[in-house]
Amino acid sequence: MRRLPLRARLALLTAVAVAIAVAAASTACWFLTKDQLMAQTDRTLASQPTEIRLRPNQTICDALNNSTPFDGKGHNPQTLQVVFADGTSCTQDGSYPIPVTASDIAVAQGTQRQSIHSATDANGTHVRVITRMPPPSPLGQGYALSIARPLTDIDNSLDNLALLLVLVSGIGVLAAASLGLVVARAALKPVDRFADAVEHIARTEDLDTTIPVEGKDEIARLGTSFNTMTRALKGSRERQQQLIADAGHELRTPLTSLRTNTDLLLRSEEQGRPLPTDDKKRLLRNVRSQLRELSGLVGDLLELARPERSRSTPVTGVAALHTAVGQAVERAKLRGQDVTFAVDVEPWYVRGDEPSMERAVLNLLDNAVKFGPPDGTIEVRLHDGELTVRDHGPGIDPDDAPRVFERFWRSDTARALPGSGLGLAIVARTVQESGGTVALEPAPDGGTVARMRLPGTAGAPPGG
Repeated sequence: MRRLPLRARLALLTAVAVAIAVAAASTACWFLTKDQLMAQTDRTLASQPTEIRLRPNQTICDALNNSTPFDGKGHNPQTLQVVFADGTSCTQDGSYPIPVTASDIAVAQGTQRQSIHSATDANGTHVRVITRMPPPSPLGQGYALSIARPLTDIDNSLDNLALLLVLVSGIGVLAAASLGLVVARAALKPVDRFADAVEHIARTEDLDTTIPVEGKDEIARLGTSFNTMTRALKGSRERQQQLIADAGHELRTPLTSLRTNTDLLLRSEEQGRPLPTDDKKRLLRNVRSQLRELSGLVGDLLELARPERSRSTPVTGVAALHTAVGQAVERAKLRGQDVTFAVDVEPWYVRGDEPSMERAVLNLLDNAVKFGPPDGTIEVRLHDGELTVRDHGPGIDPDDAPRVFERFWRSDTARALPGSGLGLAIVARTVQESGGTVALEPAPDGGTVARMRLPGTAGAPPGG
């Protein structure tokens, strides 16, 4: 069954359903017809007289043979049989005996009013039999009269009806299968278009392909979901390509500088003209700086390449944000030795990873150190779940504020400064995974304020 195409399965299931329905209806029709015919025959038998007139010194069996035919036309299509209380019987001359049943004997014995049943006489004819007690007679009782009518006409009619119902059912099933195939073909046209689109995308990797959506049924929902998926895949591919292009652009500058400095050192050694000591130290310091820049860039790329947490998957673990802030400040002091940090933090616990939180805060501090004056003050404050990092630099352009958290994006004033343009993107991702928000905005009296808001509690959660 599963190996058949969907179209053939639908047609087959339709034919099977129709066959079951037609078979049930035909069977019910046959039995209803049979019951009606039998009921009519029983009424006819019940209307027949059961009185047999006996003359003096005449037995009931002799009186039975001398009885007048019931139809009054010179022949009697019915069989008459007397059943005695001891189970013996006698049958009218010219008729075939009918088997005596226990219910017939019970009627003859007076313990049962009448008996109606079907039987087969000695000639093999299928008959309908009614056995009743005769009216009271001055000669006494002790017997019952059975009247039988052949069921040949009814049996033939039922056989013809059964054959007709079988033929009609077969034609109905064939017609249902044909119509089911037509309906399945029409109903599955959207699925065929869907399959063609999927095969086209698999063959060409063209994510611009969309499926026309018509109506609001399940096929339309499937097409809408598929179009949404292809748009998401296209956006993911574009972001991946953009990331590769931006990463290549950012890697090119330090690699070019590193290669230039290394070639200069090697050429001086190969030509036997060593560089002056101060120049050589300066080149080596440049090489070390470029290697650090490359290491930082690769680390940032690896961090951003980490799969994002699904929004349906809650962040597990508890991080002490105030501890992460303190550790990030200590690390930032080593990078900006002339910068003063004014720190005011309160305990705050959030859902997340403490090392990731520390790195996010450190990226905010590095950004403040980079754009603040060399001997300025960085104000760090954590209160009621809101962390603010403020520098006293030239400030941020309000038009640039919405884009600072994009990967590799840097303003015109920041292009000459060191950095990969990934730090704030890492901050935004970490904060988003913890259900918080982050933004940069100009300070009222100069400088820039970074605001990071994370949901949490001032007290350590149980088990945290």
